Amino acid sequence: MNDFTADELESGRKLFAGDWRFVAAAASWAVLPPMQGTEIAFAGRSNVGKSSLINALTGRKSLARTSHTPGRTQELIFFAGDRMTLVDMPGYGYAATAKSKVKAWTDLIHAFLRGRQSLARVYLLIDARHGLKSTDDPVLKTLDQAAVSYQVVLTKADQVKASELAARLAETQVALRKHPAAYPHVLVTSERTGSGIPELRAAIERLLAEHA
Repeated sequence: MNDFTADELESGRKLFAGDWRFVAAAASWAVLPPMQGTEIAFAGRSNVGKSSLINALTGRKSLARTSHTPGRTQELIFFAGDRMTLVDMPGYGYAATAKSKVKAWTDLIHAFLRGRQSLARVYLLIDARHGLKSTDDPVLKTLDQAAVSYQVVLTKADQVKASELAARLAETQVALRKHPAAYPHVLVTSERTGSGIPELRAAIERLLAEHA
């Protein structure tokens, strides 16, 4: 269920209200930081708003670097809080970059998703204006094969009419029924307005409680 109690929403707020610090940036599997504690990763196509969402969750304007240029994040970026580590992953599906670089990022993303035992869940960000696309399929397949729990988060919801958003939400939930590792409920957020951010915080707090 996506319904959260007032206590859960408050616990979610407190979870992200503490100090957050940059830990590491890894451009290859060989230099990943050691696995410790619980990790939560944010994946998605280039320019879907991963860094902006991390900043909104933590209440920091510039914890994660944001850019209007797709493909700006080229490494796995790790941020540590009191109870977990957030991972900002490179965007995938951006073609206007050297093919060798795209392959390197893609290989790193898939290797991380398959081999990171400390990874509790991946939040897969999907632009609410466009929905799931064929470029998402390889990541969905990797997550399913690796049995990594993931939940879809529709971003930029403020840029879609209410009727279109409802249709996009419904079609996304139907599509996810085919994916065994997908969490069945989809969250909807807007970094610009703050809509859905408290609920996403509460969802992550609930996840941590389940893994305690």
